[in-house]
Amino acid sequence: DRDFVVTCSFNFLLPFATPTLLIYLLFFKLSLMKLDWKPGTMIYPLPALLVSCGETPEEYNLITVAWAGTLCTNPAMCYISVRPERHSYELIKKSMEFVINLTTEEMAHATDWCGVRSGRDYQKFEETGLTPAPASCVKAPIVEESPLSIECRVKEIVSLGSHDMFIAEVLNVKADDRYLDAEGKWHLEQSNPLVYLHGGYYGLGNFIGRFGFSVKKED
Repeated sequence: DRDFVVTCSFNFLLPFATPTLLIYLLFFKLSLMKLDWKPGTMIYPLPALLVSCGETPEEYNLITVAWAGTLCTNPAMCYISVRPERHSYELIKKSMEFVINLTTEEMAHATDWCGVRSGRDYQKFEETGLTPAPASCVKAPIVEESPLSIECRVKEIVSLGSHDMFIAEVLNVKADDRYLDAEGKWHLEQSNPLVYLHGGYYGLGNFIGRFGFSVKKED
């Protein structure tokens, strides 16, 4: 394989290498290697989410979450992972409800701000200019500016280490009708979704294909 060929070539040339050539060979060999890193959470990109919680307007809070995802299709279930020391942790644990709000590039500043400021010190809706609006099935508010809000009820809390996982069932989804076409098809990509990648926020890249395109027969 490639690594074997590179290693053999390197070993053959090594006795004849000048210092300059040796540096080049070492750089070339290292550039083709895959490195072993310590265990870490390197599954990227992830959605940059605003999770809203609290049962009364005085309690309403927002927390930025990237450790989140889908657990099951039927019944619809998802999760978020939150550090126990976060202000929102106790609010969610008390009410056993929360709302996952998808974010957009336009919401990037507010999304980041809510992740680095505590609800103990700030009223985040007021500070960011985001709008709390009533949900249909939970007491926590939705974020009006979000293209999609997922109302959730906690079924189980799993303590894992640095974070606790809130496993929840989806009770209702509120979608912005600006991204629905005449046939009722959802076009979330038109909202310019925001994603999180190794400490940074990004928009989506180019469209590649729809699910199943690799086996679809050409017309």
